[in-house]
Amino acid sequence: MKKVAFYTLGCKVNQYETEAMIESFETAGFKTVEYEEYADVYIINTCTVTNMGDRKSRQIIRRALDSNPDAFIAVVGCYSQISPDKVIEIPGVKLVVGTNERAKIVELVEYAQDKEEKINMVSDIMEVREFEEMSIKNYKSRTRAFLKIQEGCDQYCSYCIIPYARGHIRSRKPESILEEVNHLAQNGFKEIVLTGIHVASYGRDLENTSLIEIIEQVHQVEGIARIRMSSVEPKTLNDEFIERLSKLDKICRHFHLSLQSGCDETLKRMNRKYTTEEYLKVVNRLREVFPEVAITTDLIVGFPGETEEEFQCTVDFIQKVNFSGMHVFKFSPREGTPAAQHKNQVLPQIKEQRSRIITSLAQEMEAEFQNKLLNKKMDVLFEQKIQEHSSGYEGLTDNYIRVIASSNVDLKGKLVLVKIIASKTGYLEGIVV
Repeated sequence: MKKVAFYTLGCKVNQYETEAMIESFETAGFKTVEYEEYADVYIINTCTVTNMGDRKSRQIIRRALDSNPDAFIAVVGCYSQISPDKVIEIPGVKLVVGTNERAKIVELVEYAQDKEEKINMVSDIMEVREFEEMSIKNYKSRTRAFLKIQEGCDQYCSYCIIPYARGHIRSRKPESILEEVNHLAQNGFKEIVLTGIHVASYGRDLENTSLIEIIEQVHQVEGIARIRMSSVEPKTLNDEFIERLSKLDKICRHFHLSLQSGCDETLKRMNRKYTTEEYLKVVNRLREVFPEVAITTDLIVGFPGETEEEFQCTVDFIQKVNFSGMHVFKFSPREGTPAAQHKNQVLPQIKEQRSRIITSLAQEMEAEFQNKLLNKKMDVLFEQKIQEHSSGYEGLTDNYIRVIASSNVDLKGKLVLVKIIASKTGYLEGIVV
């Protein structure tokens, strides 16, 4: 039996696509092994969000040769799509595939193995108009399932290369989504996370459907207890959208609303299509409708042209919103984007200083949110046993707070009522009720 190993860089969408490729190889008779082990075939699913992502991709590609100098190496994903000529020049790489045709990865590997020359299968992603089906039948876990429903992005934020790596928006057909959701429910999954490159645009290229409509249809599937969305932009959550969500009791009280900056002038340079006023209106409406809702976000500090005054606007705004969690990034120029060409680049030491300020605030806000949940009873979907704890299990509340509780009964994959008794750094401690 031939062995295949995978390495995934980047986002949840990449992770979903890797799982689908693993299944394709196992169906074809391959055995999947860890990336550090000897394998006949190595597949690297790459990221290109930053120049650092490109560098990391190259390092991972070279590591495969340490395990097997004669291995067949295939590189797929966003870095391949953006820079196929650079990827194919890396020693050991035999096959390059972009962000399309990964559903045919086994056939492509078998085809390329018989060739002396390297094979570049990357085509113009901007010409692709159909969603590539990469559904998964056999899942490794039995708790939360990420379900890819959308591909591509037409937003063109000034710092982002992804529209050029993923192409125009393409939506998965509702019947295909519901087929996979039903399969997940039958296999014991309790939570579905609807994900995509720009999930808010789901349905815009299809007739008679939209993101809220597919959520409502998924809600009807028996056996699914929770529905969560990946990152959305505030304008998606208009009054009608929130009103319809409020009628769905399986919707998780957690919304990851991408912010990037709390200053309107900075947002304009980023080509973000909302204002801080619009953002705050959505947050306030969500808090009216969903008690104890968690609002999390992404923020970039040190964007080109960000003055001290603009940065202070951001500080003031995030304190006004009072997030329950934040991912803070220092701006990293991505070659090929307008922001990388901006003349007023912020000095690295200033970016570092601003990052520390925001990170500290984020930690304070997270602790404040967690403390509000003390002594409350909450449903927790337990995901795994804690290795270093003989009877400890960890899972998530619907508002995306990690909880650890002890039990002599196996809690993995179960939705259990837990009383919160203590707040720790990054998680809550509870007892099963």
